[in-house]
Amino acid sequence: MKKLKEILFKVNINSVYGDTDVDITKITFDSRNVENNTLFVAIEGYKIDGHDYIDQSLKKGASVIVCEKLPKNFKNNNSVYICVDCSKSALSIIASNFYDIPSSKIDLIGVTGTNGKTTIASLLYKLYNDLDIKSGLVSTINIEYDDFIETSKNTTPDPITLNHHLSKMIEKGVQVCFIEVSSHGIFQKRVNGLDFKGMIFTNLTHDHLDYHKSFKEYRDTKKIVFDRLGKKAFALINIDDKNAKYMVQNTSARVYSYSLKSKSNFSSRIIEQQLNGMLLSIETSEIWTKLIGKFNASNLLAIYSVGKLYNIDKIKLLTAISMLESVVGRLQSFLSTNKVTVIVDYAHTPDAIENVISTINKIKSSSQNLITVIGCGGDRDKDKRSIMGKICSDLSSRVIFTSDNPRSEDPNSIIEDMIEGVSKFNTDKVTVEIERSKAIIEAKERSMQGDIVLIAGKGHEDYQELKNNKRVKFDDFKIAKEIFNK
Repeated sequence: MKKLKEILFKVNINSVYGDTDVDITKITFDSRNVENNTLFVAIEGYKIDGHDYIDQSLKKGASVIVCEKLPKNFKNNNSVYICVDCSKSALSIIASNFYDIPSSKIDLIGVTGTNGKTTIASLLYKLYNDLDIKSGLVSTINIEYDDFIETSKNTTPDPITLNHHLSKMIEKGVQVCFIEVSSHGIFQKRVNGLDFKGMIFTNLTHDHLDYHKSFKEYRDTKKIVFDRLGKKAFALINIDDKNAKYMVQNTSARVYSYSLKSKSNFSSRIIEQQLNGMLLSIETSEIWTKLIGKFNASNLLAIYSVGKLYNIDKIKLLTAISMLESVVGRLQSFLSTNKVTVIVDYAHTPDAIENVISTINKIKSSSQNLITVIGCGGDRDKDKRSIMGKICSDLSSRVIFTSDNPRSEDPNSIIEDMIEGVSKFNTDKVTVEIERSKAIIEAKERSMQGDIVLIAGKGHEDYQELKNNKRVKFDDFKIAKEIFNK
C-alpha cells in the first residue's frame, strides 16, 4: 500500500481542488485493489484528449484526478483534483514512484539516435547474458528478461508499462537493462523520472520530421536525455556524426566517444567485407563478425565500448562479440533454391537505405544485379519519399516501388511521391506494384542466379497497417522465403 503523497513525490503540483475533507497524505493506492482507490491521469493525446474521459473515470471509481485543466462540474463530486503543468510528465514520475523508482535499482542504459538503436540494444542484451551478466531488453521488437518475452507496441513503452517491467526485472535479479529511447518517447515524456546509468548516441539523420516539424526540433528532443544525465552516468557518442558533440555539450555525465574514422576513446576499422560477414580491427585486435556494413561496424564498436566501460576482459568481450548474429529484420538474409541472395532490412530512412544499398554494392561483383523492393509509410514524413526514391533508383540495378504501411493514405500517391525523386536516366529501372507480395514475386521473376534482392522498409514487422487502423499479417522474411523457394 502506498500513500498518494509518496506517489506524487517530485510531481510539480500547481494546486489541489475538490473535497477539502480529504487528506491527500492519507489516500492509499494498492495495485491489487483498484476499484475503490484509483488515480486517473488525464492526458491530451495526438487524437484523443483524456480530459474528455474524466466523468467516465469517476463513474468507474476514480478517487483522484490528475489533470492540466479542471472540468466545469468538478465541484459536483467528492473527488480530489490535482492540477499540474504537464500530465504526461506527471504520469512518468507517478509511475516511477508507484513502483518504488526501479530505475535507481538497476543499471539502465539508453540507446538513442536515428539508426542503430535496435541492433545495439538487442546485441548488448544478448552479449551481457552470454557473459553471465543478467540483463533485460526494451526494444522496438521485444521486451525481454529472464524467461519473459513480449512483443513491443512502441519503441519506448508508456511509463506505466516501462516501470512495471523494470520492477519485474529487479525481482528476477536483472542487473542491467538496455532500452531504446525514441524521439517520440522523449517528446511525450515517457522517460521522465528514469535514472539512466548511461546513454548511447548513434547518429542523427532525416526522420520523423512529420512529427517534430524541423530537424532542429528533432535534434534538440534527442539532446534532452543527455542534459538530464547525472554525474555518475556515462554518455557514449559516435563522433563520426556531426551532431554528437552537440548532444553532450550540457551534460553532467562522463563523456566517451567511439569512431571508425576520427580520434576517439574507442576505435575500429573494416579490413575485409563479404556477404556472410566482415573482418574488423577493434583497438588493434582482429575479429570476424557475421554482421556486414560500415554501420554495423559502428554498432559493434558501440557495443564493445560499453563492455570496456564495464571493465569486461577484452578477450572475453571480443570473443563474445564475434559470436553475435544479426537482429531479426536487420540485414537478415537467406539463399534461395535458385541461388539468389534475399536480404530483408528495416531501412526506412534515406540514410539507412543508402547505407544498406552501398554496403551490398561494395560486396557484390559487377555481374550481380541488385533488385530493391521498397515503399514508404503513410501518414509519416513525406519529404523523405522522393529522397528515398532517388537513392534506390540511383544505386540499384532495378527498383520495385510497392506498398509499405499505407495507413490512411492512398498507396498510389505515396509511390508517386517516391517517383518524383527518380531522375530521367533511371525511369527504365523502376517498376510499380502496389501489392507487396506481388512485388516480391516480380523481384523473383526478374532475378537470376547470383543476383541479390533487397526487401526494405519493414524488417521485423509481421503486419501491414491499412486504413482505419486495420492490421493484416505480412512478414517480409517468411513471405519472401515461400516465394523464392517455390
